[in-house]
Parts: sequence; C-alpha cells; structure tokens
Amino acid sequence: FRLPGGRSIAGCYVTDGMVRRNAKARLFRGKDLLFTGDIDTLKRFKDDAREVQNGYECGLTLRDFNDLVEGDTLEVFEMREVPREL
Repeated sequence: FRLPGGRSIAGCYVTDGMVRRNAKARLFRGKDLLFTGDIDTLKRFKDDAREVQNGYECGLTLRDFNDLVEGDTLEVFEMREVPREL
C-alpha cells in the first residue's frame, strides 16, 4: 500500500514465529536481498502492535525503504548480544 508522501506499507501474513516492532528485517525479491534494516511501525488493523504472532496479518513499514512490491518476502530477526564463555 502507498501512503501520501511516498511511504509504503507492507501488508504481511506471519507464516512462522512472530514479528516485533523495532526488530530487524531482510527483504528479498526472489532470491535477491534488497534491504536489511529496521521495522519502523507495526500495526494490526489500525492499532499499533508490539508483536504479531504466527497465523495473523499485519501491516508494517521499513525504516528508509519504500520500494515494496507484491510478492516480496520479509525475514524478521532480532540481534542479541550474548556474553562469551570460555
């Protein structure tokens, strides 16, 4: 979906795991990686959401990326720092 001002909203269906606001995302078009960055907003219907579980639909925007096309695939992940063990 396009918003006034050129921003794009990705209409998504969560197929595995969950999507969290402020998580990281990789956007693929076919096998090509086009974008790696942050999820900016996450909504369920018109309400802001902190997370959306497997099996539900949501809408999201990506920070600094607006070239979304139907059929693109998003892979959402979190980066965690884990203390090193010896």
